[in-house]
Amino acid sequence: MAQTSIIIRLELDHGKVTFGDVASAISTAGGDITSIDVIRPGLDSSVRDITVDVAESAEADVVEALRQREGMKLINVSDRTFLVHLGGKIAMQPTMPIRNRDDLSKVYTPGVAKVCAAIHDHPNKAYSLTIKRNTVAVVTDGTAVLGLGDIGPHAAAPVMEGKAMLFKQLAGVDAFPICLDTKDTEEIIRTVKAISPIFGGINLEDIASPRCFEIETRLAEELDIPVFHDDQHGTAVVLLAGLLNALKVVGKRIDQVRIVVNGIGAAGVSVCKMLLAAGAKRLVPVDRDGAIVRGGSYEQPMWNWLAAQPQVEATEGGLKDVLPGADVFIGVSRGGLLAAADIRTMAPDRIVFALANPRPEVDPEEALPHVRVLATGRSDYPNQINNVLAFPGIFRGALDCRARAINEPMKLAAARAIASVVTDSDLNEQYIIPSIFNELVVTKVRHAIIEAAILTGTARRIPPDFR
Repeated sequence: MAQTSIIIRLELDHGKVTFGDVASAISTAGGDITSIDVIRPGLDSSVRDITVDVAESAEADVVEALRQREGMKLINVSDRTFLVHLGGKIAMQPTMPIRNRDDLSKVYTPGVAKVCAAIHDHPNKAYSLTIKRNTVAVVTDGTAVLGLGDIGPHAAAPVMEGKAMLFKQLAGVDAFPICLDTKDTEEIIRTVKAISPIFGGINLEDIASPRCFEIETRLAEELDIPVFHDDQHGTAVVLLAGLLNALKVVGKRIDQVRIVVNGIGAAGVSVCKMLLAAGAKRLVPVDRDGAIVRGGSYEQPMWNWLAAQPQVEATEGGLKDVLPGADVFIGVSRGGLLAAADIRTMAPDRIVFALANPRPEVDPEEALPHVRVLATGRSDYPNQINNVLAFPGIFRGALDCRARAINEPMKLAAARAIASVVTDSDLNEQYIIPSIFNELVVTKVRHAIIEAAILTGTARRIPPDFR
């Protein structure tokens, strides 16, 4: 159950209530007081800020319980999560102060003119003389935000800001949120191309399927900087990293196992592609209308691509029809699709990656007794599959070698690098994927990305530590 923390500012009439009455009302309604701050003391009345941990579903009950009690005046309720976002979560800072005219003449006019001329004569100097070398645009149209769906560019901004924070803290990359007020594919492509000169990479985020496929493909073809749709490829990279380690735990190989992937949207297509690139031989993609079968014909171009792959099975039917005998179930779809009885039809030593959020495809508590390895997208269970493990290191490496693109070998290398952070001595059913705060993750992913970019001819620069 999701928890939240709220701060309640309350005025107490000491002639009518005591603080014990407040504590009792909060506890009865389902809240847990964690701290108390006296804002205004007094003999007859006082004002206090009370911090309360409470289930999100019970937050309104706690507030209403206090509002209805005589002698208690509810002044304000603040959600601590909202307080973190006040005024935005990122800001721009100069790299040097401007203290005098000499400083001004160097950073702006007239000195800046010769720098502009140098870049005009040699465009690649933009990487050394501007922020391009270390800056990524985080671009969204707000049509597929978290589990909220199409909430628009304004409401998507807090997610993009948070991503920019993670880029900076984990990999030292300067990222900026670009929230576009359009759903038109051509306009999005045109706009991103128009703003691209200042950026060293483009991270597409929360753009609905199937438009996201064309947007990414076109931008990757028409720009000479890396374009990466994190909802597709970040998910696939981290998932593959976890699966490689899960297979080690159960003693199976990826070219031997039967894998059912449910939810063939943006993430699901990329997951299937990554599995095939990693050597999967028995793949069953499943969507709402049933399994995508080898040789089938579909309206969605990416489904037709899957249907043309020899590793895709010809088994027809819905999810519960094709699941029996599977070694691995991967869900990137919606919650509550499976029960324990369905999981028990799988092959022994079952691996289940139920990644729908906040409600997984199968209830984790129900599934755990029947699987060897369980992974989810949630932080309250072991083995969280989180894109944050991928994108900071991927872009750090791509920027450092000035990669033209982020290709399949680079993504595969990133997945193997993430998996390698979990040593053989630490690997077990409850630990197949490292923490996002493990400092080795970005370091190893960066190295793997640069190495793969050099080997595939995508790098335009060899970093000093590779010479």
